[in-house]
Amino acid sequence: MYDQNGFDNNGVYHYSCVPQHSDPWEQPQQSPAPPQPPKKKKGGAGKVVALVLCCALAGGGAGVGGAAAFNALTDSSKGEGETIIYRNETDPTAVKVKQADGLTPMSLSEINAAYADSCVCISVQAIVQQGYYQYQASGAGSGFIISEDGYIVTNYHVIDGAVAIKVTLNNGESYDAKLVGGEELNDVAVLKIDGVSGLKPVVLGDSDDLVVGETVCTIGNALGTLSFSMTSGAVSATGRSVTMSDGTVMNMIQTDCTINSGNSGGPLFDSYGRVVGITSAKLSNNGQSSQATIEGIGFAIPINDVIDIITDYMQYGYVTGRPSMGITVAEVTQEYQQVFGWPAGVYVNDVEAGSCAERAGLKKGDIILKLDDTEVTTTNELSSAKNRYKAGETAQLTVYRMGEEITLTITFDEQVNNTQEQGQAQDPAPQPTANGGDSYGYGYGNEYPYGGFGGDDYFNSFPWSYFFGR
Repeated sequence: MYDQNGFDNNGVYHYSCVPQHSDPWEQPQQSPAPPQPPKKKKGGAGKVVALVLCCALAGGGAGVGGAAAFNALTDSSKGEGETIIYRNETDPTAVKVKQADGLTPMSLSEINAAYADSCVCISVQAIVQQGYYQYQASGAGSGFIISEDGYIVTNYHVIDGAVAIKVTLNNGESYDAKLVGGEELNDVAVLKIDGVSGLKPVVLGDSDDLVVGETVCTIGNALGTLSFSMTSGAVSATGRSVTMSDGTVMNMIQTDCTINSGNSGGPLFDSYGRVVGITSAKLSNNGQSSQATIEGIGFAIPINDVIDIITDYMQYGYVTGRPSMGITVAEVTQEYQQVFGWPAGVYVNDVEAGSCAERAGLKKGDIILKLDDTEVTTTNELSSAKNRYKAGETAQLTVYRMGEEITLTITFDEQVNNTQEQGQAQDPAPQPTANGGDSYGYGYGNEYPYGGFGGDDYFNSFPWSYFFGR
């Protein structure tokens, strides 16, 4: 049953509608609003209000901050239908500058704040000989400050063949730099800028302590134009043997930290902000390129492998204890083995007067077959075998001479001037001669036939422009 207002015993309203039109497209007249049901008892309403108030208090306590932010940014005067854009702001983060102590891990922002001023951008100028023409070339790389008075470490291939070197600091100041010493064998060089003091050097760490998965980062001159860029990643492997673009096999730290062209020579920081490696982009890509094209793989020279070399260059200008034989050599190719019946080995082109090789009885035209028990058939093999010794140590040379093998005893000299320069014959290195007697000319030299700027970042100004990454 319904009461006079249409409500049943449960308080539900019932109504009926009689259509007043037959046209389906004609808008029907709006039905009047139904009358309000009778009010419930006061006690029930009080419970509902209390429940709603309790929920509002619980929700408001959790979202008071967000509500305040939105209230502050909402323009209550906007009219209905207008678009409102919400924006929130946070206080700028202040990064505390602290020194690496090897005890406290540092965040990437802390490392950048502390040691960006310890990194440098390096630009070089060189003269490139191509056939009958000479071209002006320029290149770029990275480096890091190792002493307050201006000593800087970088890769050798960054400055190889340069006639002018300029270093730019993070504050924008640029200085002319001189080459103190460097070598291709370990791809490390030391530069010096004068007239400065109070520079901030990096803190060196122990690369032997690195573990796979540890966070590392680098700051460098990416692509030669994006100066002081930081990239980060993790150590992917340690003790990795890597073949460089010149064929040298080096012990490297592998990381997925991005190391682009122009990053060569920059510092690799560990998670404590210490330099544990020198980044290098001079990676062989199946012998076709000096720049790795595989994403997620970068390499750095462990600092422990070169720290003695660096300190020797700073203190003496050369690497102490480095053995020298005092000879220039070339490889015996298969062609000459077939034509002359020579064995595979390293041909002696010249013997320096007064050298340990001369004192040992080595002669021009000899073919070195062994150094102690190590067989040598290439100049790199002879160099690697020799570098296992120190100056003053003694070894046995097995030599082929005039159809027979003889044994000589050699006591290595110290290689005093071991700074490599473009076009300078190294010991040992191919340096064939064209003369008669027992010395035979091989018809090639130890330089690229078209000259070339030593390094993997350079720009040829004429007749075409090229950019190769260091």
